[in-house]
Amino acid sequence: MNSLVSINLVLYLIGIIVMLVAFMTLRDTSNPRRITTALFWFLFGFSFLFGDLMLATLGKPLTYRIVGITVLLMAALAGANLLGMGKHPDHDRPARLRIASKLGNRIFIPALTIPIVTVILTVVVKDFQIGNWFLLDQKNLTLTALCIACICALGLACLYTRGTPLQAVRESRRLVDAIGWALILPQMLAMLGGVFVAAKTGQSIQDIVKLFINPDSRLTLIIMYCTGMALFTMIMGNAFAAFPVMTAGIALPFLINQHHANPAALVAIGMFSGYCGTLMTPMAANFNIVPAALLELQDKYQVIKVQIPTALLVLTCNILLIHFFVFP
Repeated sequence: MNSLVSINLVLYLIGIIVMLVAFMTLRDTSNPRRITTALFWFLFGFSFLFGDLMLATLGKPLTYRIVGITVLLMAALAGANLLGMGKHPDHDRPARLRIASKLGNRIFIPALTIPIVTVILTVVVKDFQIGNWFLLDQKNLTLTALCIACICALGLACLYTRGTPLQAVRESRRLVDAIGWALILPQMLAMLGGVFVAAKTGQSIQDIVKLFINPDSRLTLIIMYCTGMALFTMIMGNAFAAFPVMTAGIALPFLINQHHANPAALVAIGMFSGYCGTLMTPMAANFNIVPAALLELQDKYQVIKVQIPTALLVLTCNILLIHFFVFP
């Protein structure tokens, strides 16, 4: 299906922004590791901008190898602690405070615009066509709607603050510097989930369950599924990586096919169980380690320690919800 706003355009836009961040980082002489930091973000943006071109000219096997090498290089740069942070002097703070005071609560309107416009486009405008062309990519409806919503929010923010899109990119680089490599961890882990699916890890888990657990014991399977989602998420750092493996290994063959659970409710609560694991692991660095760094906490694991009781309580509730309400 042809669309005016395709997922490729979204990826190109992300690539352009990342390349601008890489260029600004390269020019930042206050960053002691500016070359390697700029290289890291250049490698990240490279696949967004040139992935389609490589597929068209080099074919899938070679393109996949190039992207794989790119990922390994990025991991090496991050693992060797070669990413640095430049100095970002806050010269415009008085002006920003005046604007914020003048705007009051209206300053939150651009942020609220993102979910509102995304929902409107997804629900109301999803089937809008101009001739034979859909407005939004039908295969990636939510992502393309989200991209348009972000552009609308940026326009409103510039209108309210009299700023510019380039200034927004500069602020993006400041946040990228503060968060570092952890910014792309969710995407990497989600890709890793796809690797596990291709390697049929779910089938291996299914075989292990058959070996040690009675498939007729519904409560035991529920506990295995929910705790497995949490534990695998703690190892991987992301529920998206755990979800396809645990769902293919336990939820689909046993709880859905054998015990006839409601699929939508089961996998939704199962995913929520994975989020419980996210609260309890340093592997979810962008959720647990980065906030501790930004808040300058002495104990970098303090966020995790505070979240553990809540995570265990929610996980228990998830098990009970599935046991009592998901089956006919």
